[in-house]
Amino acid sequence: MLNYPRKIRNSLKKLGRGKSLRIVLEGVHDPKYEQLVDSLREQLFAEGHLMERQTDYHSLLRFLRMSDFDLSKAKDKFVQCLRWREEYGVDEILKEFKFEEYAEVKKCYPHGYHGVDRNGRPIYIERIGMVDLNALLQATTVDRFVRYHVSELEKTLNIRFPACSIAAKRHIASITSILDVKGVGMSTFSKTARSLFMEIQKIDSNYYPETLNRLFIVNAGNGFRMLWKALGTFLDARTLAKIHVLGYNYLSNLLEVIDQSNLPSFLGGDCTCSDYGGCLFSDKGPWQNPEILEMLQSASIMEETYDSETDSDVASEEAMGTSQNEDCGDGGNTEAQKIHALEVALMDTNKEIQALKAALDNMKAVLERLEQHIKALRV
Repeated sequence: MLNYPRKIRNSLKKLGRGKSLRIVLEGVHDPKYEQLVDSLREQLFAEGHLMERQTDYHSLLRFLRMSDFDLSKAKDKFVQCLRWREEYGVDEILKEFKFEEYAEVKKCYPHGYHGVDRNGRPIYIERIGMVDLNALLQATTVDRFVRYHVSELEKTLNIRFPACSIAAKRHIASITSILDVKGVGMSTFSKTARSLFMEIQKIDSNYYPETLNRLFIVNAGNGFRMLWKALGTFLDARTLAKIHVLGYNYLSNLLEVIDQSNLPSFLGGDCTCSDYGGCLFSDKGPWQNPEILEMLQSASIMEETYDSETDSDVASEEAMGTSQNEDCGDGGNTEAQKIHALEVALMDTNKEIQALKAALDNMKAVLERLEQHIKALRV
């Protein structure tokens, strides 16, 4: 969550991409918030809570917004987020968690990302009224479903948002969501359902704040409206202001912000994604575009190369520093120590050259594929 904006920004610099693309991915920094973000960064760094890779402007700004720009509260919430990520093992989830029951879960809990709104934001859809909770709990557990939910949040922050930013040519960092609640009422909201809702809501609001642009709740009947009065008490005022509860005549509201081609047919749109077994199975969006993914992959490779160079530079400096310190205590070994330090520095430099060569080869391959694709489009 905290790495991707800086990672993409620095990588694009090394890739030699245009300044405009870097601005798209990094986004515009509002001068009136810049000082607050800097102050929060300084406080976190002074207390040892923040590393350089976690100083992203937009991530810190989200925590400031959720805290009504109270620096002390924002710092506490950010630290709580870091602690939760470590205790919950978010990084391990990304590397090791496999949700083998994905297809079965989709059948009894229809949900997924599908296209973008008119401003280029990802669209997330759930058909709550079609959830079969008993079947869901036979296919998976609450704990595994929540871990899957976290993995999807991370994918959105690290892949979907930057991919949408490239496609829209503007910084994208929030989603438009649609919940279809047809048939949902007090009787369908069991204790287990409440528990799952509360856990997911807590994670979303506390650890991934300010990533919701707006939420449309459609097909809301009288039963759901009674339920909503109870559910609304668990949501903060900022979130409630983004939620629009609509009845059965909702289509015009959706079409104001979503093109009909990006709206599934079951919501009144034109899309069916028949090749994928339905819109909620397709994960349709710019994050599936091979060219955009290659750009992001190349950026990641270049960032890893940069990190490797930095580590090598530090090691070389440490080796030279050790040599100099020892020189002061033992004049007889001065020349040998200097030679050893230079040999270490030379080895590190050779490693850097090899890493750069590999990265350039990879970049050359990407550019050749893009050139072939452009030629094919011209034909």
